[in-house]
Amino acid sequence: MNEERKHIVFLARWYPHRYDPMFGLFVQRHAEAAALFNDITVVYCQQDNEATRQQVESQSRDASTIPMNNKQDIVDASMHYNKKNFEIIRTLENNVDTIRIYYKKPKNKILSLLRFYRANMIGLKLCKSPVDLIHVHILTRLGVIAWIQKLLHKTPYIITEHWSRYLPGNDFGGFIRKLATKIVVRNAELVTTVTDNLAKAMQNHGLKNDNYVVLPNVVNLDMFHISEKKNNTPCKIIHVSCFEDKSKNISGLLESLKIVEQKGIDFQCTLIGEGMDFDFMKAKAEELQLINKVSFTGLLEGQKLADELSSGDFLVLSSNYENMPVVILEALASGLPVVSTNVGGIKEMIDETKGILVEPRNKEALAGAIIKMIETHKDYDPNYLRKSVIERYGYESVGKFLDSIYNK
Repeated sequence: MNEERKHIVFLARWYPHRYDPMFGLFVQRHAEAAALFNDITVVYCQQDNEATRQQVESQSRDASTIPMNNKQDIVDASMHYNKKNFEIIRTLENNVDTIRIYYKKPKNKILSLLRFYRANMIGLKLCKSPVDLIHVHILTRLGVIAWIQKLLHKTPYIITEHWSRYLPGNDFGGFIRKLATKIVVRNAELVTTVTDNLAKAMQNHGLKNDNYVVLPNVVNLDMFHISEKKNNTPCKIIHVSCFEDKSKNISGLLESLKIVEQKGIDFQCTLIGEGMDFDFMKAKAEELQLINKVSFTGLLEGQKLADELSSGDFLVLSSNYENMPVVILEALASGLPVVSTNVGGIKEMIDETKGILVEPRNKEALAGAIIKMIETHKDYDPNYLRKSVIERYGYESVGKFLDSIYNK
């Protein structure tokens, strides 16, 4: 491991912000892991509309009152001011120099794109010099910015892609977007993805680079833990998602649970999260007469999420497509086996020693796997499940891995 700390700038397309503390949380964890061995600055730009802007303007200007993720961990607020179209908030969070820029929503898409680029350029100018490397998280716009910085200032950049849009069934198209993506990927020093499956999908789209590397996601092992007092009767099933049914297929999960219930098997399923289809899923549960079998907690964060997860007997996911759901790693760290559809990179995390995989869009197969897990979940060793996460997905492990990448 290199003893000299480098200055790495994260250009992040997804990152927790004051309107959504869970958005891009996995990127924030990568930044915190990297900050163990290098100096990290994050630049994140978020569009504001008039309603959210008025909400902010009605609040105190004191940075300690700004609602954002981990605000209790803010050590210093060195900048918080407004320009005409930009509000800039700079904080130090878990040793990560974090620059969030909120920009006013314009009236048309072209102006919105220009304002997005300007906001990121403002953020880059605020970074301390020198910048040894730019680490782009999520293409394509930010990749273009990094590529321009390389042309103008010879600053190298790497890419980490988290987005599942390259996978079959998703929308990665458009001549200009594909051409720009090919250029920025080709000129990157290295490309990381969180699964090998995603790397292959990108390459199948002609996104060529000689150095593709799988970068593990990070799990907060101090937060997610094995419960020693669990004695659930009936079996408690946990589901966590963003409640967007097209991808997460929560309706399919509810239909599978109805099949389980019709077979006379007792269970309780707790569905955690919120999103665009939350109310529709609650109505679906009522329609299926599952209201006594399922409960909806809404969004849970931090320790509340960890405690609820560890109280369950196993995790179930029913996604139609996925990349690498961090909640699977959090469940394993909590000693829970997993039932999931075999999509995206999930098979890279789950084998027969950790859970059961079924084909997507097959509610009978999912119901069968749930029934089997209800009967066998106690046969899985919680300590083995947790150890499998510790060895690869802890902050220090990922931080060392990133440090090795930065020094290639």
